[in-house]
Amino acid sequence: MQKLILLLLILLTISCKETEFNTAWTKEQAPETFTAKFETTKGDFEIEITRRWSPQAADRLYQLIKHGYYDNAIFYRVVPGFVAQFGNTDSKTMNNWRSIKIPDEPVLHSNTRGTISFARFGKDSRDLEVFINLEDNKVLDTLNFEDVKGFTPIGKVKNGMETVDKLYSGYAEEPMSDPNLYQNRDLFYQTFPKLDLIRKAYLIKE
Repeated sequence: MQKLILLLLILLTISCKETEFNTAWTKEQAPETFTAKFETTKGDFEIEITRRWSPQAADRLYQLIKHGYYDNAIFYRVVPGFVAQFGNTDSKTMNNWRSIKIPDEPVLHSNTRGTISFARFGKDSRDLEVFINLEDNKVLDTLNFEDVKGFTPIGKVKNGMETVDKLYSGYAEEPMSDPNLYQNRDLFYQTFPKLDLIRKAYLIKE
């Protein structure tokens, strides 16, 4: 009986151990189209990604979802009539992925309602942060920010846009100004306790 208990404890420890980041993940190529499901605190939604819209970014999103990056991520920026943005987890995991950026790509599809694009902070800076357009934001197709033109959609919400519409938006842009967004996740969430979370995100085999 004691041996059985010891074995169960070992298995539990192994299953709970954090998976170490592997740079080989960033070389994985996405299928030409793929779908993924996001289980959130407001319900579920599904996305469909089209690789030809933005191959490098589609590959990165595929990698992030496949390796569980967005599990427990926070919808930290939800602005009514604009975007719902997510992508921050713990700082160690973020820094691992952020060490390898995604090159900029041209805008081939408009930022219409339900489309998904990577946020960016300058030239070749796309990495983890993703936003869903809550309305038609066509101004983002050509907006020049930090000498880069436009935000490049990579796919769209396939099912469950009503879930995205229900994400808590009362804080709007306020969480973006809190340094704990990237430094202390627990303290950040204590400051903004109504923000919704992604419980789990995973690829759907079709």
